[in-house]
Order: sequence, then C-alpha cells, then structure tokens
Amino acid sequence: MKNSILAVIIITVLTSCSGKEKGWRQLFNGRDLTGWEQIGPGKFEVEDGLLKTVGGMGMLLYPSEKFGDVTIRVVYKVEDNDCNSGVFIRIPEIPSDEWYAVNRGYEVQIDHGTRHVGGEYHCTGVLYSLTKAMAYPQKEPGEWNTMEITLDGPRTIVVVNDEMVTDYTEGDPVPPKSRDYEPDRGPRPLSGYIGLQNHDSLSTVYFREVAVKSLK
Repeated sequence: MKNSILAVIIITVLTSCSGKEKGWRQLFNGRDLTGWEQIGPGKFEVEDGLLKTVGGMGMLLYPSEKFGDVTIRVVYKVEDNDCNSGVFIRIPEIPSDEWYAVNRGYEVQIDHGTRHVGGEYHCTGVLYSLTKAMAYPQKEPGEWNTMEITLDGPRTIVVVNDEMVTDYTEGDPVPPKSRDYEPDRGPRPLSGYIGLQNHDSLSTVYFREVAVKSLK
C-alpha cells in the first residue's frame, strides 16, 4: 500500500515538473477575465471555467504585453460549423476598435465551415483571407480543438490538431483584397498584442485554454 502511494506521489511530481519544463504560461485563469479587456461590441463571459463568446463583432484583448518569438496555444470548441471566431496576433498598438486589429494585425481564423464564401482562404487555421489552407483538420462541433500559432520572427506557423494549416513568412505573396471587410494588405510587426474574436450573436465558441511559450 505504501509503495503504491509513493508511486502516485512520484508520478504526480514528475508530471508537475514536466509541465514546468514545457514552459507554458496560462493567460486565462479559468475563473474570470482578469488581465483581459473587451474591445468593441459584444463580450466574453466565463461559463463553467470556459471563455464564451457573446455577440459582436468585437475582441477580447490581452493588453499587458506584446508577443513575438512565442507559440500561442488555444484550446477551443464550436457550437456548430457556422460559428466564427479567431485569434488576433501581431497587433502593433492597443486598438481603439476591433477593425484596427483586423487591418493592422492578423486574424488566425476559426471557421469550421470550409465551404463558405472564400473557402480555403477563410477557414480554420488560415491568416484570414491572406493564406490558403494546407489542411482541414478541425473536429466536429462540441469536440475540443488545439490550435498552436508560432511567431518565429517574420514567420507565422499555424498547426491545428497536430496538422499544419499555415506557414507564412512576411513578404510571401497574398491575394488582393476583394471585400471591404477583409484585412488591409501589408507587413505586420515581429511582435504585437494578441486577442480573441467574438464575431456575432449566432456564433458561440468556447475557449478553455489560452497559453504562451517562449521560443528562446
């Protein structure tokens, strides 16, 4: 009995140490919106320990620091395949409205309806309307997805559920802007603020984790 208890303690300690060695820092505490700021219409609520999008179009900004040379991990699920959200990255300055984030940063798209207007340029894991999806690895509504966004200098890599969807380096060719709601073209900074999008009243997306890990 004592040996069994000791084994459980050792496994617990090793697991804890392993987590620390991985270097992940949680930005969402699972209780409230401490450290976050709503920009624009709509809001985020904390429901059963999860971030929940409500209304929009707005964004939940993490305003205390800029991020570059990191991997950003979000774990999320959608209520149905028509749900729309995203992760904003490389925002140069704290935005006064959500459209600054759209036009001056990048939105890593969350939209599981891969056959919508814009299709492969507007679906989960792409830089919205700028890059073409390399894969479509999203899970069914109600299932948890893991998205990892790596900002490595001028390079942005997006992996969803262990499959690469985007590998973009500043200066790579992108299609011209064709709709007024698509982002302005042009370079983005090597580091910037990040945020989560709440898109509209018909889109409900839940986030259970938002974490970052330095590349250095």
